[in-house]
Amino acid sequence: MNDQQRRRPAKPHRRPKKDPVRFLAFEALRAVDERDAYANLVLPPLLKKARAKGDFDNRDAALATELVYGTLRRQGTYDAIVAACIDRPLREVDPPVLDVLNMGVHQLLGTRIPTHAAVSASVELARVVLGEGRAKFVNAVLRKVAADDLDGWVARVAPSYDEDAEDHLAVVHSHPRWVVSALWDALGGGRAGIEDLLEADNERPEVTLVARPGRSTTDELLTALGDENGLPGRWSPYAVRMAEGGEPGALTAVQEGRAGVQDEGSQLVATALANAPLEGSDTRWLDGCAGPGGKAALLGALAAGRGAALLAAEKQPHRARLVERALAGNPGPYQVITADGTRPPWQPGTFDRILMDVPCSGLGALRRRPEARWRRRPEDLESFAPLQRGLLREALKAVRVGGIVGYATCSPHLAETRVVVEDVLKGRGDRLVDAEWVDARPLMPGVPALGDGPDVQLWPHLHGTDAMYLALLRRTA
Repeated sequence: MNDQQRRRPAKPHRRPKKDPVRFLAFEALRAVDERDAYANLVLPPLLKKARAKGDFDNRDAALATELVYGTLRRQGTYDAIVAACIDRPLREVDPPVLDVLNMGVHQLLGTRIPTHAAVSASVELARVVLGEGRAKFVNAVLRKVAADDLDGWVARVAPSYDEDAEDHLAVVHSHPRWVVSALWDALGGGRAGIEDLLEADNERPEVTLVARPGRSTTDELLTALGDENGLPGRWSPYAVRMAEGGEPGALTAVQEGRAGVQDEGSQLVATALANAPLEGSDTRWLDGCAGPGGKAALLGALAAGRGAALLAAEKQPHRARLVERALAGNPGPYQVITADGTRPPWQPGTFDRILMDVPCSGLGALRRRPEARWRRRPEDLESFAPLQRGLLREALKAVRVGGIVGYATCSPHLAETRVVVEDVLKGRGDRLVDAEWVDARPLMPGVPALGDGPDVQLWPHLHGTDAMYLALLRRTA
């Protein structure tokens, strides 16, 4: 080293620059991992706070949303790619580091962000949230990832379909293997159908509005949205689809509670129950698992149009408050109570129509809650099973003879759908009443591919809805 080199001043330390978009996305991912939070609940308040500070515009919010949801949806595929680029087991990588890496991989392989920008932005984020040492690790891994595209990486890290079909689909389509197996069993058929379903789970769902009858109309919503931003629903007479990037809360009808955000599958379930043929009285309706209130609000509006009263029951007090908010302003008589449907406060034979949308695994809403696929375990279904059967048994007791019970889940898993209904109808457990199937398919007019009945299973890839299940039962004795 010569004298000039010795006298050269040290390069000043550069403080890492905080990128508000990627930092916010990282915060959301950490909340999902550390607190078992759901992205659809965590992200909106973070975006609202950022907008209030003036840090964000609509493009920033859209990018942050894509980074969070894209990373969560493709987590399984990205984990396999990262594992192929490191010299240690993936479980030994600290979760915050893995979040930064997977978000970087998504930018490289799942977006149009240029390679140099994706790598440099991810490394800069790592400097801010992880420190310089880990930032170098992130840089090294992402440069390896950048050497190939998504198709190339999937070909390298996924087993062949012929070798292990379920594991191949799990890696390619980023679902846990047990979920692939369960969905395939429920769907039936060959490879094309299950691949279409898994891919649909990884697509961003449309925002669908419901015009609550008697309070709003689809014409009002379509007019408010304009020709370029609104489309009629595919199946529900109360549905309007919003263009990507639209803000439902900006609509007056939504602000006033006359309309709301509700998947078209949920609208179809509530409408089918309301339209099921019924002889005799039709004045007392029950939503026995009403939280958070979307179906209750639609049922309340439909009941009001017929002079019927709705009782909305919800076990969890905080969810009961959400139901009260959803039903506020309903033109007909209604009541919201905090009650456990397995130990009901009402007398047997009280109601004419009952909806029992039971707690479940949520495997039918993986488009909206992608983190649920990584959070759920097969044993979770065992914990839901007694509750689901208990709620259905109590619903059949609570409806009058000749009345209708709708058993619904946001899951296509056979253990949560038809198996539950068949077990209860066969008297496995305390039932004490008799009931028969009612064909639900004619109550969803115009909806194709509803199967052999009498129950109905909706699918994201076939109907563009969440994978809602509905069985309609009439009490006979």
